[in-house]
Amino acid sequence: MGKSLIEVARKLKKSDKKVQLIYAFNGNGKTRLSREFKLLVAPKNGIETDETGLASKKIIYYNAFTEDLFYWDNDLKNDVDLKLKIHPNSFTEWVFNEQGQDQYVISHFQNYTDPKLTPKFNSDYSEVTFSYERGNEEPSPNIKISKGEESSFVWSVFYSLLNQAIDVLNVAEPNERETDKLNQLKYVFIDDPVTSLDDNHLIQLAVDLAHLITKSDPRTLKFIITTHNPIFYNVLHNELNSKACYMLDRQEDGTFELEEKYGDSNKSFSYHLHLKKTIDEAIKNNQVQKYHFTLLRNLYEKTASFLGFPKWSVLLPEDQKTYYNRII
Repeated sequence: MGKSLIEVARKLKKSDKKVQLIYAFNGNGKTRLSREFKLLVAPKNGIETDETGLASKKIIYYNAFTEDLFYWDNDLKNDVDLKLKIHPNSFTEWVFNEQGQDQYVISHFQNYTDPKLTPKFNSDYSEVTFSYERGNEEPSPNIKISKGEESSFVWSVFYSLLNQAIDVLNVAEPNERETDKLNQLKYVFIDDPVTSLDDNHLIQLAVDLAHLITKSDPRTLKFIITTHNPIFYNVLHNELNSKACYMLDRQEDGTFELEEKYGDSNKSFSYHLHLKKTIDEAIKNNQVQKYHFTLLRNLYEKTASFLGFPKWSVLLPEDQKTYYNRII
């Protein structure tokens, strides 16, 4: 019998592992799980909310809601003054205003993207513009960056926050730390930070994240990381010790299964096997729908690509190829 997301969150909270790495296909509840875990650790009961100070925080998390703190003002009237607005919270206030980490964020962002792509913050760090330096030519000011570059920028802000937090908490004696504002922090939940990144950048992000986790004191912070990307999963799986690995799967009745896995994604699960299982179950239960043919087409496309065939239809039986090709 499956579990509710709150029951899955409770299981994760009870674990004594420093890192819990979770693989789930898109649409299986990763972001919802991050919210449930956050509410479990820090319920909205007046003790801690997003508006309270940093000193009360028990968890920091990166998910789709984190990216929503950054939104574009596209200057629709003139199409000139393009800027990324930053909705302030206790963490961005700490990173920029208290710790002065803007140059570190810029450096990290350029490391992921391009040294010539330069962010520029305004005086109160409520917005940022981007320019591209073109050698001897005039720079291109106030440009709109790509979704992948935007994700890299948001991650760079979070990475700076996490790096600072780990450095502070690695000081064993609380009274010797440079600040007491992080003493309550116990959990870091990171949900799919690589959605818009290419393979090279997501590998670098995974290696950087693993480095931070490795240097953190296991007595202070625990990490929960979810992803739908098998490459990101594999890098973290291979880089990290003292971890538990799971696959999160949403059941037909709306409940969830958190199955422990051993080995990297190639050994534990594969997307083509998930497609095959879904189609097999639909046939067995006589519940084949239109989207199952889309999944079948996807399965043929992946198989043909793996085998080096120019068209997926090559895999169809010759005697009914025209008919099957039309149906699929």
